Formats: sequence, structure tokens, C-alpha cells
Amino acid sequence: MSDPVYRPIVLTARTLFTGLGLRIDVVGEEHIPRSGGAILAINHTSYLDFALSGYPAHMVGHRLVRFMAKDGIFKHPVAGPLMRGMKHIPVDREAGSAAFRDAVAALKAGELVGVFPEATMSRSLEIKEIKNGAVRMARTANVPLIPMIVFGGHRILSYDRRDFSRGKPITMTVGEPLPVPRGADPDELTAQLHARMCTLLDETLERYPDKPPGAWWIPARLGGSAPTLEEAERIEERVREEKARKRD
Repeated sequence: MSDPVYRPIVLTARTLFTGLGLRIDVVGEEHIPRSGGAILAINHTSYLDFALSGYPAHMVGHRLVRFMAKDGIFKHPVAGPLMRGMKHIPVDREAGSAAFRDAVAALKAGELVGVFPEATMSRSLEIKEIKNGAVRMARTANVPLIPMIVFGGHRILSYDRRDFSRGKPITMTVGEPLPVPRGADPDELTAQLHARMCTLLDETLERYPDKPPGAWWIPARLGGSAPTLEEAERIEERVREEKARKRD
């Protein structure tokens, strides 16, 4: 498949990564199949996660990932045409059945589909509560469900953070596929996926080379100054209230 929009954007992203001097470390890319459909269930801490998390798939036969993303970006006059050209999948959170159907169709057509099951970025850098959509899509399409962790992008571009200085480490871990039996309970499988993502996060953080005490980019439980999960939820609640006030 030529993908005349997507492949030039991949080249541009890789050029940007080189320009930023990113030190990218990937483990487990062999778990991504060289052909056929699969879901990548990815943690979310950065606005760059869409670009970064496609890197391991590109290592495996230059495969492309069709990401599920909020439909708002598809309405943007510049980003919208690019998102559609790359065949990403819009998600309307008020009516998610169309996105589910489109993702399953892409999986059955042999595509890799990227899902961020936490839905929004994690301020704590821990794995938040996750939705069961990834499990249900994998079960319906009968494809592998592959957990994946990306860590480090939040130091470049995230909530209230913009730092394009060179040389930051980006560490990624692709886990083994989780079994998704057709008759299994999706909530139980989602709990298993959450636990596996937490384990992979620990493995990824163990390899991450830049963990000074008190660093804002490191989870609190490891001596960093990122908010805890509970503190992050309180921040999220304040943000939601502020957005509601602005709408009113």
C-alpha cells in the first residue's frame, strides 16, 4: 500500500526526531506481527505519543498504525485532512459505535490499530483506569491485543510543557500479545490488560536512563515529583470544572 499521505509524514517525523537528537530505545518490537491485523494498546502521557508509538511498527517491515483519535482533530482545517489521509479513525465519545465498527473493519482488513485506552493523558505518568474498547475490538476482530509503553515524550510536549532541547531519551516496550478468548468477560480482560501495562511501565522505567531525584518527569513512587494518581485526578476534576464554567 503506497499511503501517499502517511509515508511522507512518517519521514518528516523521523527527520524531526533526528533533529531533536532523541535517544530512542525500543524493546519487544518482534511482538508486532509483520502482517495481519492487531491492536496496539498504548499508554498516554504526551502529545507526541501518536508519532512516537508508530516507531516500533515501522521497525517491523515499515508497517503503519491507524490511530483512534478524538473526532475534534478531524475537524481542524489543517490537521483534519491529514488525519483522514493517513486513514486514522475518528472517535466521537458521545457515539462511539461508528469508531468501533470502523476499527474492527480496519483490523479485519489486516491493519494495525493504535488505541490509547486511558483516553486522556496521564498527569501522574502511571497507568490510569482504562476502557474496555481495545479488548472488545480485539475479541470481535479476532486479532492480537498487544500492550505497549512509551515513556519520555512528555518531557518534550505535554500538559503545560514545551521543551525542544536536544538529546532526550525515549524508552518504549512492546509486550507479548494477551490472549483474548471469544467467550471471556471484557472487563476481566481489561483488568488483565491494565495489570500488564503497569508491569511493562515498570520495565520501561527501569531502563529509562534519566531519573534524578525529584524530577517532574518521573512518577512519585520512584522519587519523582509528578503527581500521584489521586493528586492527578483532583487536578483533572479542577480542569473539568474550569472547562464547564467557560462553556457556561
